[in-house]
Amino acid sequence: MTYQPLADADLWSRARDGDERAFGELFDRHSRTVYNYCFRRTADWSVAEDLTAMVFMETWRRRSHVRLSGDSLLPWLYGVATNTLHNHRRSLRRHRAALARVRARPTPPNDAATAASRLEAEHEMREVLDSIRKLPRGDQEVLALCVWEGLGYAEAAVALGVPIGTVRSRLARARKRLKQHLEPARTDGPRRTALYTEETP
Repeated sequence: MTYQPLADADLWSRARDGDERAFGELFDRHSRTVYNYCFRRTADWSVAEDLTAMVFMETWRRRSHVRLSGDSLLPWLYGVATNTLHNHRRSLRRHRAALARVRARPTPPNDAATAASRLEAEHEMREVLDSIRKLPRGDQEVLALCVWEGLGYAEAAVALGVPIGTVRSRLARARKRLKQHLEPARTDGPRRTALYTEETP
């Protein structure tokens, strides 16, 4: 008999009742997606790892107050991650000197190839973020969720707590502005041009 994994809604129902195993399965299912989202917003692997842990800790802490609006826990997780990123940026501004000292001594990866790959990915992501930071914060969030994470308008609206129409208008505005900023870099490859390709989520 083929094992059918439980849906998010079923696992979440168990997790809300204190079932740590069910919550662990949700973590296994979605932690990589949350981690990638946090990296794309920070361009720092170790910070993304810390933020991912914070997202799931906060989700577990608030589990009794969370009701899924659909079948997936992801929109809620994206919302928690977005708030966690806001808090991280505020802390970064307040404690920039202290964080710089800590981050100056990262744990080295196991081999040189991995280290080079991670550094290259961080460098490329920082270049992308430099362009995106020219946009208003709300536009940045919609762009990250709809374009990078592939959420539909309704899911992004749930994650950000805004109407669907707001998601649509922010995304259209973000794509237009990014296209103006990045048009000269079209030849750089798919990483940049994908940021403003007009696709319907």
